[in-house]
Amino acid sequence: MPDGKVALITGANKGIGFAVARQLGEQGVTVLVGARDEVRGKQAADALAADGITAVPLRLDVTDPASVAEAAGEIERRYGRLDILVNNAGVAGGFTGTADEATADDLREVYETNVFGVVTVTRALLPLLRRSEAGRVVNLSSHVGSLTLNSAPGSPLAGLDMIAYQSSKTALNALTVAYAKALRGTPIKVNAALPGVVATDINHHRGHRTPAEGAGIAVRLALLDETGPSGACLADDGTVPW
Repeated sequence: MPDGKVALITGANKGIGFAVARQLGEQGVTVLVGARDEVRGKQAADALAADGITAVPLRLDVTDPASVAEAAGEIERRYGRLDILVNNAGVAGGFTGTADEATADDLREVYETNVFGVVTVTRALLPLLRRSEAGRVVNLSSHVGSLTLNSAPGSPLAGLDMIAYQSSKTALNALTVAYAKALRGTPIKVNAALPGVVATDINHHRGHRTPAEGAGIAVRLALLDETGPSGACLADDGTVPW
């Protein structure tokens, strides 16, 4: 069992997840590079290891309960605990119509990863997080999930219509609050990180922030001390309204 912290980052073979893995690794954390594609996961872990980071590839498809259970078993066998879980894996989905045109299937495609995947992974790994002296769960959310910002007249988000992705991040925010409440009184803290508009595959690299910049808030929440918040929604510039 390693003396330092052990972190699992889902969807860590590229984008923000890879940047989170790198920054945590640079802080001496053993990073488990969760990835659906085993080859890409190994390539990402090898790239981090080449820079002196302790990185281990871990095949993990958050939409497949069997894959999640297998990954949880592997973490238990190797490390006996988990200190940090970063639920980073996310998709935007293929639906581009307006809210009144959306079907349940359009939303389900996105929710399988962004919402149900988070539930599956968190449930499977909570027993290992409970063995940590200070477990941390970080959910990668987005400003577009804020009901306050979406409904406020004059808000930059007032005209945005991405029902599947937006509502999935709103649901993720609700999960964050629910987990924080359920784990109140334990050493585990659960928070939502808002990375800003980051240039990644999910937005065809149109964001104005780099993955490294977007990863900063997630890393800060992953390394919170005992005085840090739980059940908060935070960006680099402070708390974001639900």
